[in-house]
Amino acid sequence: MLLHIGAIALDVDSKKVTLWHKLAPRTRILCTLMLVFATVITPNGHWWTWLIYGLAVVSVILLSQVTLGVLLKRLAVEFGFVGVVLLGTLFRRGGRVLWAWGPLQITTLGLIILGSVMFKTLLSLLMLNLLTLTTSVPSLLNALIELRIPPLLVAILASMYRYINVLINEFNTMRRAAASRNLMNSNRTIRLVVGNTIGSLFIRTYERGNRIHQAMLSRGYQGVPPIEQVPQGGRLDVIALTTTFLVSLFGQVIYLVSNAS
Repeated sequence: MLLHIGAIALDVDSKKVTLWHKLAPRTRILCTLMLVFATVITPNGHWWTWLIYGLAVVSVILLSQVTLGVLLKRLAVEFGFVGVVLLGTLFRRGGRVLWAWGPLQITTLGLIILGSVMFKTLLSLLMLNLLTLTTSVPSLLNALIELRIPPLLVAILASMYRYINVLINEFNTMRRAAASRNLMNSNRTIRLVVGNTIGSLFIRTYERGNRIHQAMLSRGYQGVPPIEQVPQGGRLDVIALTTTFLVSLFGQVIYLVSNAS
């Protein structure tokens, strides 16, 4: 996971010039949250609604010209963690039994729940990763402040981002030191090195993080990130918010109509 985070920057596509990038950062956050919220609240088994939201997500991906390789790489790593939870939904009891082996049963209800949760997770992760890839971290933090998020929470998020960088730098330093001493040549030595590295990594990053915090205080840090000048939005932002709201509403209308029939 550390190598995954360190290999690619969080905002590799933030410098591109597209219609998506011309939106104010807070508008991108609101559009993302609306689509994610509409996706999550849709009950299981309503595939037409998720098809509409999926087309909307694909449209935003094409519009933003995001680097697909980086997006898919992040998605694969994140699905590795979510996959365990997804598999647990497969063995729900209910409906017609399709396969059974001892106490384990795969039923039609389990498949519906698995597919529903997978679609919700996929669409939500695509939009959230798209947001972080196309928006710089300072712009995200400033947009959260503009959206009246508590400044202390924003400061915690900023510190977490800074601490992740410190953690990655310390891990890479220790890995290079082990490689220079020929300790990464066999699986046995690699396991020993990784085990010892994990034990001492927290102490080293804690000490370095404390030094960085003291340096920030000496430079006038007041507990919240400095607010930069960000676009305030205009007609394009209104169009984007309205379109996102209508798409979200249309998906829910399709769900209500199909449920009523």
